[in-house]
Amino acid sequence: MATDNKIQFWKRSSKVPGSRFLKEAPKTNALSVKSKKASSFHEFARSTSDAWDIGDDEDEDFLGAPVPSLTHTLPTPAPPPLPTPPPLDEKVDVAATNHTLQEHGWQWDQPKTDRSQSNGRVVKSQSEATLSTTTEGSTVRNPLQKQQSLPLRPIIPLVARISDQNASGAPPMTVREKSRLEKFRQLLASPNTDLEELRKHSWSGIPREVRPITWRLLSGYLPANMERRELVLRRKREEYFGFIEQYYDSRNDDNHRDTYRQIHIDIPRTNPLIPLFQQASVQEVFERILFIWAIRHPASGYVQGINDLVTPFFVVFLSEFVEEDVENFDVAALPLDTQRNIEADSFWCMSKLLDGIQDNYTFAQPGIQIKVKALEELVSRIDEDIHNHFQKYEVEYLQFAFRWMNNLLMRELPLRCTIRLWDTYQAEAEGFSHFHLYVCAAFLIEWRKEILSMVDFQGLLMLLQNLPTIHWGNEEVGLLLAEAYRLKYMFADAPNHYRR
Repeated sequence: MATDNKIQFWKRSSKVPGSRFLKEAPKTNALSVKSKKASSFHEFARSTSDAWDIGDDEDEDFLGAPVPSLTHTLPTPAPPPLPTPPPLDEKVDVAATNHTLQEHGWQWDQPKTDRSQSNGRVVKSQSEATLSTTTEGSTVRNPLQKQQSLPLRPIIPLVARISDQNASGAPPMTVREKSRLEKFRQLLASPNTDLEELRKHSWSGIPREVRPITWRLLSGYLPANMERRELVLRRKREEYFGFIEQYYDSRNDDNHRDTYRQIHIDIPRTNPLIPLFQQASVQEVFERILFIWAIRHPASGYVQGINDLVTPFFVVFLSEFVEEDVENFDVAALPLDTQRNIEADSFWCMSKLLDGIQDNYTFAQPGIQIKVKALEELVSRIDEDIHNHFQKYEVEYLQFAFRWMNNLLMRELPLRCTIRLWDTYQAEAEGFSHFHLYVCAAFLIEWRKEILSMVDFQGLLMLLQNLPTIHWGNEEVGLLLAEAYRLKYMFADAPNHYRR
């Protein structure tokens, strides 16, 4: 009966990856607990569902469900107060702390702030006015409380908001960060921006105030010459809406109907817990972007997962006009021309990204299969214990790493972490197509202790599909990228080091 309850809870909660709503850890008793090991991936798949997959039989219910208010968060059951445990040393390793909390059945009770009720303020675009400096509030951690019950569909804690840049509670703007921002502004203000210098400074993160213009430059959407930028922007935006007029009405034709239907189904699944992406106007923007891209790239067409790749660009270009609380901002409040510019820029930058990894989405997705095989070979060299552990319990890399490659880790990390990660990807040569492999390897090794503690197939797959990254911020992403760079430095120019 206990096993049935666990399976039912997993199915109810399967749409929320990386959730930190943990069940109280049971005490192991070798005499009373029976270990039920799934003998194959197919048997495991029958007993549970992927953390983000939603069956087609749920499409009508999902699309027809009422959308909650954009300015309120769902109430969370309040557990009865218990004695507050001793305060944690801030220098304790975050991963070790979280593991200890899980073992003792504790969870973070996230603070509620007034920012959840705000709708953001519209500001003038940085391309039309002087850049304004904004500061962001630091995260405050509440005392621990014993978890009493698990909600049916837990919401993302406030620490996972898009606008939060660092979960460690560091000061929002240090002297060093102000100096970096000023350096970016000098580079961007020069008549011909030095793109190599811009990439060098962007590798360790781009300040929020200049991220939109920097992303446009690094993606190749904008020219380095300042005098040509306005002309290029106007021409490319007009070209995109020319595609809309030419192709979008054909979405219900027989040869395009299936493509449009799949896009229409996938859009509500894109970051379902962030109100911004549940707005009808935003979903229509995503439908147009994805449909036009699919029509213009018949070799691959639309593939599930591409819908995720629009969101970082959309959020970054929207943040150019919104000071804070992007995730609750009503896009319809912006002028129509501004909405159109955000849509066109998101389309072109996403297209530039996909040009470098299109073999990931062509027939049989050969690019992903090659990358997953390379990841397996790399891990077998850098951490043989993990590799042998997977072999012992018959875990195939394709069963978890396919999604890592298909969605560029977007379903494993909070959106704010993805945006920081993409700062480096766009600064790194072949960041999305090549450096991502080493990021995935470093990401896997990050969970070494948790992986080796799992002693059955089902437990391993559940862990790898729901890694607890909900509290990650810039600090954790920076360490991940540093380790990935180390691996690249060791193996990228010496591939025989990771080939048997």
